[in-house]
Amino acid sequence: MTTVLKLGGSVITEKDRAETLDGPALDAAADAIADALASDAVGRLVIVHGGGSFGHHHADAHGVSTTDGTTDHVAVTDVHGAMTTLNRFVRSRLHDRDVPAVPVHPLSAASRDADGNLSLPTAQVETLLDEGFVPVLHGDGVAHAGEGVTVLSGDEIVTSLAASVDADRVGLCSTVPGVLDADDDVIPTVESFDAVADVLGASDTTDVSGGMAGKVQELLALAAPASIFGPEALDGFLDGERVGTLIE
Repeated sequence: MTTVLKLGGSVITEKDRAETLDGPALDAAADAIADALASDAVGRLVIVHGGGSFGHHHADAHGVSTTDGTTDHVAVTDVHGAMTTLNRFVRSRLHDRDVPAVPVHPLSAASRDADGNLSLPTAQVETLLDEGFVPVLHGDGVAHAGEGVTVLSGDEIVTSLAASVDADRVGLCSTVPGVLDADDDVIPTVESFDAVADVLGASDTTDVSGGMAGKVQELLALAAPASIFGPEALDGFLDGERVGTLIE
């Protein structure tokens, strides 16, 4: 079994404060991941984390998004540098718990053509999985024909990876317990974007990658079942339980 897990940037950082880690939240996530791996509940595991207060603030400051690019090397370095810093924090917490986490930086491998189609080679990820490692990817910049460098969101990475590694389960750990309806109740299942479009608002903090609407759209494209859930349900998801909102 192969599991792809996304740790939302808003979960592991203080997203409204530039480059501020949420240490207790990251510790709790690392504990859950280590326990699940020790019990072999998840099989092979790939982790993707969002940008939170690290990548998003730099991208916003430089006017870079998933559609608007930059040819300024300083902007590219600022965004990528912030994300690799956060990636080190994530891996450090995992290493403290003997999780064999290793970095995979999308800027070094991914690209978009002029039509925006993503190419994300994953042979290295598959080989790392086969060799017993836990690859840890992150939202990043991506070389984009005609645009310089644009933002590659963690959600899009999850979609691409899940298809490439033939994931059996996909989970997005967010700051909310799932996709919420107009009464703030969790919607158990989402089968089409149109069914929930009216209740999906914009992110309330700086986010250049689409917020909840973007997450749902990306996950609907998957063949594997995917779940959106809050941090309190991470243990349950990793143990194989149905949690939050199921996207199928």
